Amino acid sequence: MKIFRKKRSEIVQDSTKESSSFNTDKYLKYAIGEIFLVVVGILIALQINNWNQSSKDKKALQEYLAKIKVHTNEDLIMLDSLTVLREGTQNVCKMTRKSILNKTEDQNNMLLMGAGFALFDFRFASNSGGYNALINSDYFGKINNTKLDSLLSRYHRIVDEIAQNEESYNSYINSQENYISTTFDRSLVLALSFMDKDSLSMMATPMSEYYKEVAAYTSLPAYRNVIGLAAFQFDLILAQYDQLNEVGQNVIAEINDNYLNQN
Repeated sequence: MKIFRKKRSEIVQDSTKESSSFNTDKYLKYAIGEIFLVVVGILIALQINNWNQSSKDKKALQEYLAKIKVHTNEDLIMLDSLTVLREGTQNVCKMTRKSILNKTEDQNNMLLMGAGFALFDFRFASNSGGYNALINSDYFGKINNTKLDSLLSRYHRIVDEIAQNEESYNSYINSQENYISTTFDRSLVLALSFMDKDSLSMMATPMSEYYKEVAAYTSLPAYRNVIGLAAFQFDLILAQYDQLNEVGQNVIAEINDNYLNQN
């Protein structure tokens, strides 16, 4: 800019020595040069500002995705625990169902009692806080219509499907358990389930009476209905767990490879 100001001063000083047309040409060239320099400066400033904003947006998006990654990892850990629990319960229920069909319940009272885990209300509770925060932010558009967008949509669709199936199952078992609670005294059954035999042997109630109550309890239609339902409905829930685990692993890999590990 100093060069252009000096040049402009020279043009003014020479204006009295040279023709008007020549001075106009020289001043016009100077003006064009100065305008060009100003435009270049503005464009450079805009580019720097855009780069800074882009850098800020990228960092903000990475923070959202890092949170989603953490939450997805937490989901998969919970999913592993629930998978082990449901698989174990389902196996016991299938063996119990086989015993019932073979009319061997009297020989497998404790097996039938172990199938009572099917009455427990277990639920997969996904942590969708990070995903919801991203959706409600100004940065969701940065991943819109990308592979990650598709994976996250599928992930949370499966989460909703799991919730619906678990709610259906849990609502049924709760209704059956409520019915059992109003028609059967489970005091002896619960004592045999949670107290050690040495403590029970010190009580006035003989062990034979405990087992008699277990046989009566496990023969209740409501109890056996739950066992029968768990034996086959857990197949669907476990299959959905497997789907969610696979998609969740892909979500984490996509975030790592294409968003968090970029330079």
